[in-house]
Amino acid sequence: MEHNAYVKHAFKVMVALPLAILLISVSKAVQWQLVLATPQTLTSSSSCKFPAIFNFGDSNSDTGGWSASFGQAGPPHGETFFHAPAGRYSDGRLIIDFIAEHSGLPYLNAYLDSMGSNFSHGANFATAASTIRHQNTTSYSPFSFNVQFHQFYDFQNRSEIIRSKGDAFRSLLPTSESFSQALYTFDLGQNDLTAVYFPNKSTDQVKATIPDILDQFETYIKEIYKQGGRYFWIHNTGPLGCLPYVLDGLSLDATQVDQTGCAIPINELAQYFNFGLKKVVVHLREHMPLAAITYVDVYSIKYNLISQANKYGFENPLLACCGHGGKNNYDVHKRCGAKVMENGKEVLVGSCKDPSVRISWDGAHYTEAANKWVFNRLVDGSYSDPPISLKMACYNQI
Repeated sequence: MEHNAYVKHAFKVMVALPLAILLISVSKAVQWQLVLATPQTLTSSSSCKFPAIFNFGDSNSDTGGWSASFGQAGPPHGETFFHAPAGRYSDGRLIIDFIAEHSGLPYLNAYLDSMGSNFSHGANFATAASTIRHQNTTSYSPFSFNVQFHQFYDFQNRSEIIRSKGDAFRSLLPTSESFSQALYTFDLGQNDLTAVYFPNKSTDQVKATIPDILDQFETYIKEIYKQGGRYFWIHNTGPLGCLPYVLDGLSLDATQVDQTGCAIPINELAQYFNFGLKKVVVHLREHMPLAAITYVDVYSIKYNLISQANKYGFENPLLACCGHGGKNNYDVHKRCGAKVMENGKEVLVGSCKDPSVRISWDGAHYTEAANKWVFNRLVDGSYSDPPISLKMACYNQI
């Protein structure tokens, strides 16, 4: 009996010692992960080093998701910078491209694009026509924010599994540390507002849907935080009432148009949404203490550009560069890149002579020149809350 008791005691010690060592190791590992995942305070002059960017959005930041899923955005898209279609609804680079450049990273590959993609520096889940909440219509993308989140969730988990196997794909995926040190960027909401408005809903009816839209946005931001995301860069939505495709679908009287020519009711909707989004950001800061969240007022930057286009070297701010006919050179049946019949001949709807002096590319999206102008105003933090630059977005404001 004594021998058995001794054996049992020795066995307990043998089991307990490695377990204690393991627990200490795990504790240290957890502490290290917390160090990796905890934003710094603005007491350091060193800039943030984001190893990766994970982007969620619609066509304003889609680098190839829609093209990979439903067919390439053909010529003349991409003509200015890439000199060929590159999955972007622009003549060149988008704001997300400039964010990647500024962070010293390659352009983001679309998560949905399996052809030659390298995700070691992040992934882009944005897809053209996407909304925050799911739309029961074929006019919008099936890849709403909840779907983009689940794609991210699966991507993160599978990346860890594949990297642990050490196979040939390991170098093409982010490290586990990259997910906690990455910059998470968001540009969503535009399509939610237009999806509700254009089926002949009143402004008040659209406003009534915004709380639910924002609730869903907040829900999935919190889910990304639970997955280890810590650095969030959130764009509000732009002045939708200045977009040619929106103006084309409206019948407005003189009292509903501002001095720039933009639709007042639609811009007021965008501002109402942005007011709610900013309150969501405040709420998120209360519930996500380890996060550094930057709210970027893209609306003000874009409206400033459109309303004072000549001052900044642009012209015809409400006229689509790539379009054919219709109001503001936009016709839903003759959109950029489409082939139409004219005088018995097939004609490609092409771009204007000089996209570099135009703001609207195709009636819904901006030219590379306009995107670059906007980026140059947002990158220093002048339009951000807190007012910190992109390179300091991993720091909490004291």
